[in-house]
Amino acid sequence: MFEGMYVEKVLTHKYIRPYPQQPQETAGYNIGSQAIYRYSLKDSEYPALIIPDPIYDGSGGIIKPGHYEVALSDSMEFLILLESKKPIAIIPVIKVEEDATEKVRLNNKKVKKELKKEKKLREDTNKKRAKTGMPPDEPKIFTEASLEFVPDGEYYLIKYQKGTIKAWGAFKG
Repeated sequence: MFEGMYVEKVLTHKYIRPYPQQPQETAGYNIGSQAIYRYSLKDSEYPALIIPDPIYDGSGGIIKPGHYEVALSDSMEFLILLESKKPIAIIPVIKVEEDATEKVRLNNKKVKKELKKEKKLREDTNKKRAKTGMPPDEPKIFTEASLEFVPDGEYYLIKYQKGTIKAWGAFKG
């Protein structure tokens, strides 16, 4: 009970601020101006795939367990397995789907207005971020990749999704 009363008094007292004032400054640096923010690597634009067990092929090759990136080729015929931005394997695509409802939604007048407002707000925010040396804020795109073993056909199935495009690739291991 004492804790509840204490917190209530702190929050209602007019001279005590439970939250820090803006802008926050730590040791003389503005947040976002430190080197960790200014010079750090960008996030990957490809979905990450976790391979828990080694995968062997018939000719003695191996894909070691670890974290990989999956990219779809421009022709949408192959999935490319990347390790540190270097291609490790090329996997044929067996099926590709593109969400047609998203194209219809983007052609709607109301949605176009909302997107235009969001773009203007993002530009204003990026101008402010540039003044402090922070990287620009970019729209996020949903990405996902997964790997599963299909025991019936004894092959691996990779599911890939980036934005509105879904692709499935298969290979024997």
